[in-house]
Amino acid sequence: MTSPVYVSDFCYSLGSERHSVAESAGRGRTLTAAEALEDAGFRFHHVCPDGESAYDLAVAAVDDLAKQHGDALDAIVYATCLPGSANVGSADRFADSGDVKHLMDFPASRLQSDLGLHRAIVIGLNQQACTSMLGSIRMAHALLAVEPDMEQVLCLSADRFPAGARYEQAYSLISDGAAACVVRRERGGYRLLAAEHITNGAMVQADDDETVGAYFSYTNQVVQRLLAKAGLTADQIRWVVPQNTNVKAWQILARLLGIAEDRVFQPSLPDVGHVISGDNMVNMAYLEESGRAAAGDVVLLVMAGYGMNWQGLLLEKV
Repeated sequence: MTSPVYVSDFCYSLGSERHSVAESAGRGRTLTAAEALEDAGFRFHHVCPDGESAYDLAVAAVDDLAKQHGDALDAIVYATCLPGSANVGSADRFADSGDVKHLMDFPASRLQSDLGLHRAIVIGLNQQACTSMLGSIRMAHALLAVEPDMEQVLCLSADRFPAGARYEQAYSLISDGAAACVVRRERGGYRLLAAEHITNGAMVQADDDETVGAYFSYTNQVVQRLLAKAGLTADQIRWVVPQNTNVKAWQILARLLGIAEDRVFQPSLPDVGHVISGDNMVNMAYLEESGRAAAGDVVLLVMAGYGMNWQGLLLEKV
């Protein structure tokens, strides 16, 4: 790593409708039976009703944060998992007019204007699927490393599934949602120790079983590379803050990595579900609220996503 940067101000928002596993399974929103999803640890998830967009989720997630930091924000890295979330323009207006500007109504620009973040430049990030939030933090660190006049970057991810979508991917129950944090030079929150990203583009159309099969080996690789970069060992990790997938996945991975299971921290999983790209930020918000993270604690954030991508960060509480 270059000069230190810090990650703080974890926040999120969720689709305003809350449904139980049984209710959504009964409505055909899942492929897996309710009992199996409940056995995986899920109880509820959150869905956007008609008229609630991914952009609405983004504004709800960062409105207070924007009021707090305002013109101190130098950039917005706006990450999306689903391509449709990266445009708030009207497909119908494009179809009527043939004017492609309706396909380029970018949510990052709207956010910058609507929330009065006039100093901030905007950068859109996609094609990293569920790992895009962690990718945005890595991008923010790169910006701060090469732009000496920049001090703070807002990282944001926002997605909602389109109407008619099944709210299940790779045996995980999905929630519509947005999540955010601030990456900055000023000391506070968590120091970024290391970042790692693996892509296997040959698995771009992997099915759920292939995705699960690759999850363990590639996640292990990401973690081992992170530890090597930071000069740490697995026993120095105090908290693992993963994505909200089957609770049994990290029971297996903890043994594989030599990390005690009680260090895996994903308390939001039952009531929040898998928030597309936002799980790490949601669980970090829970960790901060719990007061259980102490100065010097090393925290591992890991996420897997289609494409296929695996990303991870190591943070240290300061």
